[in-house]
Amino acid sequence: MSSRILIIYEYQILYQILNEVNESLNFEIIQFNEKDLKEFKHNPESNYVIISKQEIRGIKNNLIIDNIPIKFEKLIEIINIKFLKNKFIDQSNITIGEYNLDLNSRKISSGDKSLSLTERETNLIVFIKDKKNVTIKELQKMVWDYSPDLDTHTVETHIYRLRKKMKETFRDEDFIINTNNGYSID
Repeated sequence: MSSRILIIYEYQILYQILNEVNESLNFEIIQFNEKDLKEFKHNPESNYVIISKQEIRGIKNNLIIDNIPIKFEKLIEIINIKFLKNKFIDQSNITIGEYNLDLNSRKISSGDKSLSLTERETNLIVFIKDKKNVTIKELQKMVWDYSPDLDTHTVETHIYRLRKKMKETFRDEDFIINTNNGYSID
């Protein structure tokens, strides 16, 4: 199965046109009706776009094509751009426990709450999450590009401030855990 799936929602003529040239396209085409859409389970391995004549409430990756007629090349270009945007957005989101970290906007969110982060805070979170049990010396070297021999409290200060922000916004006192082996994020 293709990793790029174009779902055409209640748009019979568009489905017929694209299905005729299906072999020359770099995505799989599926036709959906309302029942199919309700039962749709997104596979995280695939990049999908849903084309319709109007917005579908509660559905992401909806591409509205209502300016018909449209040149075929332009239509394919619009579809491919939407696939690229979806891939870019998916690659910028990291799940950390109950949180979603958007690397593009540098926001961490949980439920309906979100918190804006600095670039350094974002880098700090990603590094600690990926590495597990990170020492202050490692953080000085890898996140701040400081010499590990430098005596500074920059790392501790940033972690303290980040913990404080997480506690104020999400009431999470255990976001960054300090153990004997270093800092970690579960």
